[in-house]
Amino acid sequence: MKKTMLPIILVLGFSAAQAQSQPTPSIIPVPASLVKNSGSFILKNNSSISVTDNKEVDALGLTLAKKLHNVTGYNLRVDHILKGKGIKLLLLKTANASLGNEGYQLNVTDSVVTISANKAAGLFYGTQTLLQLFPKEIESKSQVNHVSWTLPCVTIDDQPRFGWRGLMLDVSRHFFTKAEVKQFMDDMVKFKFNLLHLHLTDDEGWRIEIKSLPKLTAVGAWRVERNGRWSNSPNAPDASEPKTYGGFYTQEDIKELVQYAKERYLTILPEIDVPGHSMAALAAYPELSCTGGEHKMYQGQSFMNWFPGGRFEAIVENGLCPANEKVYEFLDKVFTEVAALFPFEYIHMGGDECAKNFWEKSPAVQELMKKEGLKTMPEVESYFVRRVEKIVNSKGKKLMGWDEILEGGISPTANVMSWRGVKGGIEAAASKHNVVMSPTTFTYLDYVQGEPLLEPPVYATLRLNKAYTFDPVQPGMDPKYVLGGQGNQWTEQLGNYRSLQYMTWPRALAVAESVWSPKDKKDWNSFASRVENQFDRWDISDAKYSKAIYDAIVSASKDDKGNLYANLSTELSGMSIYYSFDESNPDNYYPEYTKPVLVPQDAVTMKIVTYRNGKQIGKQINMPVTELSKRVEKK
Repeated sequence: MKKTMLPIILVLGFSAAQAQSQPTPSIIPVPASLVKNSGSFILKNNSSISVTDNKEVDALGLTLAKKLHNVTGYNLRVDHILKGKGIKLLLLKTANASLGNEGYQLNVTDSVVTISANKAAGLFYGTQTLLQLFPKEIESKSQVNHVSWTLPCVTIDDQPRFGWRGLMLDVSRHFFTKAEVKQFMDDMVKFKFNLLHLHLTDDEGWRIEIKSLPKLTAVGAWRVERNGRWSNSPNAPDASEPKTYGGFYTQEDIKELVQYAKERYLTILPEIDVPGHSMAALAAYPELSCTGGEHKMYQGQSFMNWFPGGRFEAIVENGLCPANEKVYEFLDKVFTEVAALFPFEYIHMGGDECAKNFWEKSPAVQELMKKEGLKTMPEVESYFVRRVEKIVNSKGKKLMGWDEILEGGISPTANVMSWRGVKGGIEAAASKHNVVMSPTTFTYLDYVQGEPLLEPPVYATLRLNKAYTFDPVQPGMDPKYVLGGQGNQWTEQLGNYRSLQYMTWPRALAVAESVWSPKDKKDWNSFASRVENQFDRWDISDAKYSKAIYDAIVSASKDDKGNLYANLSTELSGMSIYYSFDESNPDNYYPEYTKPVLVPQDAVTMKIVTYRNGKQIGKQINMPVTELSKRVEKK
């Protein structure tokens, strides 16, 4: 017995060692549980896909077969019985309570890949993980030859932390076509997002057809074309210039987008932003304002004054009048048609950044305050929000708004999206309102993501490592009131889809992992490594994304004598920083940064570059000493 057991022990030991030596599969968001096993599965031309006899699962099987065929060239048969080696999509006959509606189990052996789930949504997310297990060439847009389509043997048990896992796309500031919105959805679902928040209206454009109010799109969807900074201009357009820049979605377009989303297990949340941010609506229907008279489409000119401490006022009226009964008749028409188009249970009413200085001067608003016993402007907005909620509820929907709707008090049934940091979300949850967390501090994807000198100029910075610290449940919050979280992609500074991609990725990956993965599974070093792996996959698919993670982080300080020091760091470990002051371009033979560097009195520019493993990896930063000095003053 001892002699026969020895070879078995050796084989088992070898198998365990082999499994340990294999690299951990690179999956984003990281699964709740992943066990590496020995061996691998190789997809062949004679492989098949077996699906549970169910309409949704049949569709998933066909979609997966088409995706694999387009890249591998293999004709994978989809059937209800597995024939030979292949992939199984299996709906569980007895529900696994731990998986919920979106969880899945994925088991890869050398002969069969099995994805099982309670619901088809879980199988869908399981296929997204499966595709990430394939070699990076799976992301190609055309057939790839001479690749072994190998999967590592693994056992994965995975389910989401939150039910609300969203990205917001602002299509108002710059219009994105129906095809581009579809591409955005395709990009999202690869990382298990399940909600697309469409910001459909704002000062810059009204993007959804309302048949009972045709001027909203005939007038409010178009402005004069500009090709300079952000496609806007600080100069008012000439009245004779044609308004050809913009666009909108017809109701048929919206139905098509809703169906496209449904097929990808995405829900679309529509936002109609009122009472502020309504310049496009007022250009179409000026009688909805407090002042009346002509209102024009926004073209890039300043129309708000911003003051320290978050105060602001409108230079040009851009808000609906809460004392005007026509406004509520208007909104009833809008929400009637919006509710009929979008199946989701929520409608977002905006409610943010509503300037009230035109309200303060309005006799009608003053009369409303006397009549309703309102003491402050936030109470006036609260009156407006309550009336809007009644309209939204009458359409069978629930109201959601940005956290400003809390300021004058809201009804117990209103729901809050917290954007001004986490404070609003904490306050809303404490008052037992459902909350979606999307704070500027972690999830604003339009912010600069690297060294500001190298990036499109935006007023704030959010690096990937800060975004990764996002947690929708803040200390002291009752988790039962936290629906989940989302990243917000505002587009004032994004005039085309490539720039939109660049600003969204990879930071949206940090949001994806924060809303899907267990909190205790999050690890920055692991995540950063998996992001770098994703870079290779994006390169295959020709996607645009940011590599700012490789660039040095530059700050400055002064000692008691007024000497200026440059402080340099990196987001990733294992990187080296080199610099020069003599106007030459540094490489890895120049001085290496090890501690704060005293800036020479006569220096004009500090040039900085990052290396890893002897190769330049980050972009060179040419930092004027004057800018370094400003960075001290900002602290």
